[in-house]
Amino acid sequence: MTKTPLILVTNDDGITAPGIRMLISIMQEFGTVVVVAPDSPQSATGHAITINNTLFINKITDENATVQEYSCSGTPVDCVKLAVNEILKRKPDLCVSGINHGSNSSINVIYSGTMSAAVEAGIEGIPAIGFSLLDYNWNADFKAVKKFVRQIISEVLTNGLPEGVILNVNFPKKQANEIKGIKVCRQAKAYWMEKFDKRQTPQGRDYYWLTGEFVNQDQGEDTDEWALANDYVSVVPVQFDMTAHHFVQKLNTYNFNKK
Repeated sequence: MTKTPLILVTNDDGITAPGIRMLISIMQEFGTVVVVAPDSPQSATGHAITINNTLFINKITDENATVQEYSCSGTPVDCVKLAVNEILKRKPDLCVSGINHGSNSSINVIYSGTMSAAVEAGIEGIPAIGFSLLDYNWNADFKAVKKFVRQIISEVLTNGLPEGVILNVNFPKKQANEIKGIKVCRQAKAYWMEKFDKRQTPQGRDYYWLTGEFVNQDQGEDTDEWALANDYVSVVPVQFDMTAHHFVQKLNTYNFNKK
């Protein structure tokens, strides 16, 4: 890539979150950075978009700032849509989302606002990566993953990504010298066994807190969950084409059109 890359940065924890602030600082080493991120936390919003409410964008840097930053009242996906259609003068060369406070490995990729923003960029034809750290603490140590973010960004800018493929990158909660390296993985077969903590308001109205236990049914050593448990960075290529291609031929044997 000969021209200076234009890089869109977003997240789901909100524009002030420590994870996105770290990601912004790293991305400045690679190109011109524009930030469009939610003005408040939007975790677990998945691929939600705003259709029944107004959307607002607030420019929070002046024209002379090195990085142009905008906060958005909507979801992470709204942020990408507005960036591409209203804010940026051209399509970005790369979109990065995160660094999320908490893992988005295995089934969590479905619920993740972080990854949904990256997937939306992929739908727009933009190479995209979602970054997440297996540490839910607001004051998590993101410095430990800087060199791995740099390595992944450098390789993607050099080699590109196939159309429709997005990278889901998860970091273990370790110091930099404790992380063994980067592994390309598949998504583990795992799920949440949900429970609801039922309580009552002082007025006697029932309300619920979602709780649950994470169950990993996958014993494979080529999965993202295995990589994280064994101190590796996991990189999973994901796609938004959800067609079960392996079942199309079999499904065509069903007699759907019988009279």
